[in-house]
Amino acid sequence: MNHLALITKTQTLIAAGDIVGAESALVELADAEGDSALMVVLEQLPAKDILAVIREYDNSKESVINLLVSPQQFARAVVIEKQYKDLTRTHLRGMVNSIIFREDAEPVEFLNAIGDLDGGSEALADYFSDQWSRIEAFARTGTFDAMEDHGEMLSQTALLASAYAKPVLSQDEVADADWMQLAWILRYECTDLFIEMLMVLRAKASAHDAGLDDEEEAEEDDGKVETGDTDRGKATPSARESDEESAI
Repeated sequence: MNHLALITKTQTLIAAGDIVGAESALVELADAEGDSALMVVLEQLPAKDILAVIREYDNSKESVINLLVSPQQFARAVVIEKQYKDLTRTHLRGMVNSIIFREDAEPVEFLNAIGDLDGGSEALADYFSDQWSRIEAFARTGTFDAMEDHGEMLSQTALLASAYAKPVLSQDEVADADWMQLAWILRYECTDLFIEMLMVLRAKASAHDAGLDDEEEAEEDDGKVETGDTDRGKATPSARESDEESAI
């Protein structure tokens, strides 16, 4: 199969909103020529196109694209996911969980790849946005019970000083392939990134408390598209994609 023709076909389908068709074309390549051929094609697809496919993750089926995307490809996709106006973060959490916790994955490799990019800590803060108080409790006490945490937030210096504290919970106790396990890995295996993410998360929480919520931020960003369209496969980010990818 002509890889260049397949790349063009895939991009055309994505631009037309046919995400299922685009994924099927990529799967057909893997079936015909093997996973290595698909990996070659994925390396040549722009991050926005990989994102368009992997963010539509369906946990009722296994996606060969999600299984083969590399940490660097995934990181580039994660940092531009904010271009979608998904205020619920549902797609972000779904694709992060499906790829970072896939059977053969090394979560730390994926997290480090995200942390190495501008916007990586912000993307991770968005992932944890619904769990801010419990992430703060975890940073302070080593557990996720926000009701038991009545102390002040630890300063960045205090967080660094406690970086090598012995875990209160083992990873097995929080192995949910979801936000708790990801927070555990970040704190104990990617400590600097955890602290950086928490600082961003605090800033977002403060902005929200001050009345600058995500909807107002979204209205100010003309480069985003409505999630209602993207969830139905009708649109992908386009207004700022060249600037975003050049920055990456």
